[in-house]
Amino acid sequence: MEEQRDVFGAIEAGGTKFVCGLGTSPDDLEIVQIQTTSPKATIDSAIEFLKENSHGQLRSVGIGSFGPIDLHLESSTFGFITSTPKAGWQNYDIAGPFRNALGVPIGIDTDVSAAALGEQRWGAARGLSDFLYITIGTGIGGGAIVNGHVLHGLVHPEMGHIRVPHDLAADPFPGICPFHGDCLEGVASGRAMQARWGVAARELPLEHPGLALEARYLALGLANFIFTLSPRRILLGGGVMQQRQLFTLIRQELAPLLGKYVPVAELNDLATYIVPPGLGDRAGILGALVLAERAAAGNT
Repeated sequence: MEEQRDVFGAIEAGGTKFVCGLGTSPDDLEIVQIQTTSPKATIDSAIEFLKENSHGQLRSVGIGSFGPIDLHLESSTFGFITSTPKAGWQNYDIAGPFRNALGVPIGIDTDVSAAALGEQRWGAARGLSDFLYITIGTGIGGGAIVNGHVLHGLVHPEMGHIRVPHDLAADPFPGICPFHGDCLEGVASGRAMQARWGVAARELPLEHPGLALEARYLALGLANFIFTLSPRRILLGGGVMQQRQLFTLIRQELAPLLGKYVPVAELNDLATYIVPPGLGDRAGILGALVLAERAAAGNT
């Protein structure tokens, strides 16, 4: 008889789908996808998957979720999604149902922080104690690893909501962020590109001026992060970055913005400094696996 062993549950909770996994590593992780509908229906389906497929061997669950999320352990709303624009999910307890139904430790962080942890363990940030993982998709979010630890403060970082220069004469688009209008997410997210150009970012032809504009905004944002957080590498993921020529365009825009003010070798070779995730679209779910491992060890 094959010996059973403890497994970890992993949830990548996204605005359009939940990716649910069971396993111990990238090599044995079993994954299903569940459409994100109402909170109860979506979470109930994820719990059912974990129950039915773990065969009583579930040790813990890690959740990397869209946010914002309350991550303060002493808070009465710890594990709640808070001021999200996603209808029906505002002020919703995403961690509690898993804890109550499964009776195991729960680790939770933002989806981008989880992706950063996955990349640190198995991907393009192995061996790095300080780096950023930024996703440019429906929205823009970022996870920062500083001195080997996920950066938290008053809340988790909200890198998509920094302000970048917006020349309204050159780009009269007002921005789509419901909170800030033309913050970085408001002018450079996938939703912003769709609203501005009428097609998804991935459908823009190579010579389309929207790609140069996108690269400009993203480079402005990255310059701010480089000067403030001093990461040793920046990983750019998300659906918008499937337009691979954006990497070249961003690097070209970024170099003059930095102005050689930070005299380090890494910034002399932006091709190895601004890079895609090594794990591709598995970064988030594998990062949730790391969160589950930490929760099992008592490290939340």
